[in-house]
Amino acid sequence: MKRLLNTLYITTQKTYLARKGETVLVRFEKQTLLRMPIHTLSGIVCFGRVSASPSLMHLCGESNVSISFLSENGKFYARVLGAQSGNVMLRRQQYRFADDESFTASIAQTFISAKIANARTVLVRAARENPAGEQSTILTNAANRLTHVLNDVASAKGLDETRGHEGDAARIYFSVFDHLIVAQKKDFTFINRTRRPPLDNINALLSFLYAILANDVRAALETVGLDPAVGYLHRDRPGRFGLALDLMEELRPYLADRLALSLVNRKQVKPTGFTKTETGAVSMDDATRKTVLVALQKRKQEEIEHPFLGEKIALGLVPHVQAMLLARFIRGELDAYPAFFWR
Repeated sequence: MKRLLNTLYITTQKTYLARKGETVLVRFEKQTLLRMPIHTLSGIVCFGRVSASPSLMHLCGESNVSISFLSENGKFYARVLGAQSGNVMLRRQQYRFADDESFTASIAQTFISAKIANARTVLVRAARENPAGEQSTILTNAANRLTHVLNDVASAKGLDETRGHEGDAARIYFSVFDHLIVAQKKDFTFINRTRRPPLDNINALLSFLYAILANDVRAALETVGLDPAVGYLHRDRPGRFGLALDLMEELRPYLADRLALSLVNRKQVKPTGFTKTETGAVSMDDATRKTVLVALQKRKQEEIEHPFLGEKIALGLVPHVQAMLLARFIRGELDAYPAFFWR
């Protein structure tokens, strides 16, 4: 099992990353703010105007530690990796399956079924927390509608029909998402999902967490030898990592949505940390990003029992476990891909 190491997130603008021996140095205005031994890291994620020395990139490449560069709001720019030892036979089989319409429709059904089931669990659990209120009725009704969509997905014929049911489920889920927000309602009202760019505070928070999750899933796929660009639900498109998007679908409600709601409802993030630009896009300030990343790192340390393996694992290892199971399925070692269903 992969060890759960730290991901080093750099959010302070104009930070410079350097190397001293086997240690990563984080420098700002000629002062060293942090020293991290390379063996304690699984990855480095840089937001905005952050640069790294060639020597550090060399060290990270040798140590199998990736360096990812994202915009301040989480848009992916680039990723620096060392030599990859992906299994060529695994990738060839992955590509063969991508050209098989029957296979792509089947695996897409699995991804989407898990996504809808996990979204339904988010609603059911929230309804149980306030069983007597009107909010509970609204959430329960939406959860019941998602159950019907799940049945439709199971009987879908082809990829296009599956995508149609996914759209129906997303509309139902996000139509009641605002009822999951129980604090700071004036500043964190959810009307609809907006992405490029996010147009309100809660959408900015969701987009930021989704970007981090996508980066984690992509790294997990590369670790097990799969090509993150060749997906089944998300078909080939230049610059898009289709398989990473496929795999993160089932993880969004559990790993990202729940954390976003927790941060708002517990007032760990404040409306003053969000700014609307002249274009209407909403962004977070450095302090808010740091709050989100600290909460995310803490949550990754929590242990759960994996529904398929029956073993206790750290939450941060879920993308790696799912990538491993997907690789085993593509190799033919498993009869079906065991998607992550939150219990």
